[in-house]
Amino acid sequence: MKLPEKVTIKEVGPRDGLQNEPHQVGTENKVAWINRLSDSGLSYIEVTSLVHPKWIPQLADAVEVLSSIDRKPGITYAALVPNMHGLRRALEGNVDEVSVFMSASESHNRNNINKSISDTLPVLKEVVTEAKAAGKTVRGYLSTVIACPYEGAVPAEQVKEISTRLFDMGIDELSLGETIGVAVPTEVERLLEQLLSEFSEERIAMHFHDTRGTALANISKALEMGIRTFDSALGGLGGCPYAKGASGNVATEDLVYMLEAMGIKTGVRLEGLIEAGELMESILGKPLNSRQMELYRKVERG
Repeated sequence: MKLPEKVTIKEVGPRDGLQNEPHQVGTENKVAWINRLSDSGLSYIEVTSLVHPKWIPQLADAVEVLSSIDRKPGITYAALVPNMHGLRRALEGNVDEVSVFMSASESHNRNNINKSISDTLPVLKEVVTEAKAAGKTVRGYLSTVIACPYEGAVPAEQVKEISTRLFDMGIDELSLGETIGVAVPTEVERLLEQLLSEFSEERIAMHFHDTRGTALANISKALEMGIRTFDSALGGLGGCPYAKGASGNVATEDLVYMLEAMGIKTGVRLEGLIEAGELMESILGKPLNSRQMELYRKVERG
């Protein structure tokens, strides 16, 4: 396997992790946790989402969180934006990067966004255009790129077609979301063979959930195929409200351990992630679901 010297890890825990937590996390605790994450060496943190509070009550304080965090030089603080109203609020909070989102499968898109794919694309195009005019970089998220909880397998050609539409509207990077955590490396390989025939690997990121424990194996396959950017969430937090049974994201600390042990630089301190994990465990009142945090509890805490 030809390995890169360095990869970029994009921490999505404060948004994708917390959105599925039933325990309401206060604004001060969110800010304290994001500040702790900023001290770990991460270069990218997705802070929140500007969706309507009735859909994700956990993130109703999005602008306040964006406005209150201690920003460190060299770190991109991003937020998920569903529409123009959300964009205005994100800009009010001085977001660094705007993320737009949709699904590759029609059923999941309708359940997640309450719109068809064809109706979603013009909304996102307007957001991308205005965000770029405001001097912001734009990331696109495409969910259910391997399988959909309603439709089953999603054809790679369908993913490629929608990816083309997103790049054509001006996004800078596309994160491919394996939303329900069912993929295995052979499926990742087939998907990337399709997409990398059209798009540069520098513009593609991978976003794996770990429902069946295959996320790290899938990341290894993506690495082999040239992908250098991966999303993860501290402690394996997360899940999808519209994908029953899907567990959290691949844990940032487990990903950092694997990559660094393989000789791939991440720029992220594992100790710093453990410290941030301890803080979130105290906030949530429960242990985080990652192998590194479990090992730390056994060895360090006895």
